[in-house]
Amino acid sequence: MEQGFIFSNVTLIGTVSVSEDGDGNITGVFLPSSNLPPMDVRDTEAISEAFSQIDEYLSGKRRDFDLPLDYGLTGFRRAVLEEIERIPYGEVRRYKDIAQAIGEPNSYRAVGTTCAVNPLPIVIPCHRVVPSTGGIGNYSGGTSLKKRLLDHERSML
Repeated sequence: MEQGFIFSNVTLIGTVSVSEDGDGNITGVFLPSSNLPPMDVRDTEAISEAFSQIDEYLSGKRRDFDLPLDYGLTGFRRAVLEEIERIPYGEVRRYKDIAQAIGEPNSYRAVGTTCAVNPLPIVIPCHRVVPSTGGIGNYSGGTSLKKRLLDHERSML
């Protein structure tokens, strides 16, 4: 088993699981139909707070998350996730915009790859990143969930 804990709850988007490292840092948000890592199942204080904030977000009562996070990524990928966290609620940015913002203007495809491996979807809102060519692009939770999250945020503005 990996160190840390994982717990699942039913949310407005289906069963979501949240993991933490055993020290109170959230390490993962697993969207419906995600494969879960082998971890001890336990609802900790940090996981409970994460679910509370996710539920508030999904019900339109929260726009930003305030959780202790362990990204599990470093370097370029961490810079991408930190930039994605800065995207305001209800707005979108292009993969290209994120690449330029972190000083790597030709790395827009790598930005897309980082979004695909984001360990903390919803909390780090990679659903707000879209392709320059139009459309909404892919999402680890599926394109219908990405559209639902984007529509949800726009309707709350």
